[in-house]
Amino acid sequence: MLTKIAVLVSGGGTNLQALIDAQAAGKLPHGELAVVVSSNPTAYALERAKAAGIPAVVCSRKELGSQEAFEAAIGAALSEYGVRLIILAGFMSILSEDFTRRWPRRILNVHPSLIPSFCGKGMYGLKVHQAALEKGVKVTGATVHFVNEIPDGGEILLQRAVDIKQEDTPETLQRRVMEQAEWLLLPQATELVAKEIYEERENSHV
Repeated sequence: MLTKIAVLVSGGGTNLQALIDAQAAGKLPHGELAVVVSSNPTAYALERAKAAGIPAVVCSRKELGSQEAFEAAIGAALSEYGVRLIILAGFMSILSEDFTRRWPRRILNVHPSLIPSFCGKGMYGLKVHQAALEKGVKVTGATVHFVNEIPDGGEILLQRAVDIKQEDTPETLQRRVMEQAEWLLLPQATELVAKEIYEERENSHV
């Protein structure tokens, strides 16, 4: 049985699209994108899920009123679709220690820098690329890591470097990091962990 995967999103869903494209190209042989969970009812990622025929669920923290209710709603969706692996793809809500503890080595996040640089609380989106340019680093990139209770603090799975050009703006750098690192790394890492979960399950049936 393929490893069922949930992709948690909040915005445009470009990393979700990278996973959808990877699945269509046969690059996720041990995984299946089972559900997309959005924290934002107007996220364009929901349109991408619909176009790909993937069920989608909206869990808005604002509407649910508390972190507990928000995480309970996410948990219910994960359970309904038999999810074994969670991918955070531009998911703008921090998950509590209580939630992450229940999913050890089963939540992946992609971060647009080479951790431990330019990461941690408040470091997301264009802010990361702005910080890299202000610091004058010559190389940046992306990191896929396991998620634990510390923002961007979990074990690193894959990294890929991207050169910074002198004329870069945060926007041009963001685009290049996505194209040259994030969209390649995330499907690779997803398949790595999906395969591990698949093999664990197969071996337990032997």
